[in-house]
Amino acid sequence: MARWEFKLPDIGEGVTEGEIVSWLVKPGELVKEDQPMVEVMTDKATVTITSPKSGTIAELHGKVGQVIKVHGVLVSYDLGSGDAVSAPAPSAAPAPGKGAGPAATAVGDIKEDLPGMSLGMNRSAQAPAAAAPGAAAAASGYYADKPLATPATRKLARDLDVDLKRVPPTGSMGRVTKDDVERFKGSKPTNGHAAPTSVASSGAAAPAAAPVQTRAPVVIAPASGEASALEERIPFVGVRRKIAEKMATSKQTAAHFTFVEECDVTELKKVRERLKPRADKLGVKLTPLAFIAKAVVAAIAKHPTLNSALDESTNELVVRKYINLGIATSTDAGLMVPVLKDAHSKSILELARDIERLGLGAKEGKLKPQDLSGSTFTITSLGAQGGLFATPIINFPEVAILGVHQMKQKPVVRDGQIVIGEVMLLSLSFDHRIIDGHIGAAFAYEVIGYLQEPDRLLLEG
Repeated sequence: MARWEFKLPDIGEGVTEGEIVSWLVKPGELVKEDQPMVEVMTDKATVTITSPKSGTIAELHGKVGQVIKVHGVLVSYDLGSGDAVSAPAPSAAPAPGKGAGPAATAVGDIKEDLPGMSLGMNRSAQAPAAAAPGAAAAASGYYADKPLATPATRKLARDLDVDLKRVPPTGSMGRVTKDDVERFKGSKPTNGHAAPTSVASSGAAAPAAAPVQTRAPVVIAPASGEASALEERIPFVGVRRKIAEKMATSKQTAAHFTFVEECDVTELKKVRERLKPRADKLGVKLTPLAFIAKAVVAAIAKHPTLNSALDESTNELVVRKYINLGIATSTDAGLMVPVLKDAHSKSILELARDIERLGLGAKEGKLKPQDLSGSTFTITSLGAQGGLFATPIINFPEVAILGVHQMKQKPVVRDGQIVIGEVMLLSLSFDHRIIDGHIGAAFAYEVIGYLQEPDRLLLEG
């Protein structure tokens, strides 16, 4: 029986390979043209690859978590009798007379991306003392037939002419990191001082090595006997793994400290209720978050260091003259941070419109890559599930993040009298390497001041 080979298409500029996140079809299944077949994650985003033709799936080339190169065989179709053929390269037209069908395509909007994925990572944590330069590592005899590594790490290995199969991994779940590759090659120092990141003039940092884990990967032994039936193993891949890597990078690099304070938002609620009917007529959902975003913008104008990033390659603090607000959003795929661009130039109504658009786009998986990168300061809100307070993790390499919590009725003192007010707790985490305690506190009280007297936002905005 002849087969037609469907190859992984070009799925983005500069993308050479992708990780299989989930298969949406199975061998033996009859699929239709344009039917979603597989979700593939690259360093930039996750896309859905659809079938270029109708037919029967003969074989899936790759398991969940495996990396496939662009133009590598992804799926084989049964064609019946005749000679086996391959799909043409995505950029080439089908050869005359071959009947190979249309070229492979990647379709659908970007489903998911992570906060600051276009921004730089951190300088590495101290490498294990036992880590040796390339010659010693190569001599250790280590070999893995199917090494785990991100597409960016694999590209680095190709650039340095390093065989990933011989690189001892130190990353989570036995994953080879960029540091592992550089150390194996002998081009990375082993005294714990990794190459610094670089921040471009736009304020975005160039990607650098992920942090080296100083501990061995955690191994969870399978349960024995009847208990084995009570365990389920789910591949830790895709956006959830990316979230884990980003959170670990932030915690291992930024020196977090958190400042928590109450904010009486009674007047804010009154102003919002007064303006809401007018916003409704304009088709805009006016939420408290729009006022909070405006307060953050106004406070950053007075404390510009909160809108900066550290260029470790030059030991310079890059202070951005523009403000791109990341708005952390919970989706079925995991945490996403759509970016509200040029927030400093927008009114409360415009901020509200953008917040609604980005939030809906994130939940429906319809945001574009530019909507998910370039943030300079992030706001995270748990809304009605905000609890008392939390210690949010900085969206690295930003230097601060604002956590917004639930509004509750509480006793407050006004003019010497105890009355019932609408109170919300704000928790702000700062990178103590850059932001001193008194600066962080001053910024927090500036935000609180605007929220407690929202008329100031209307006058000064």
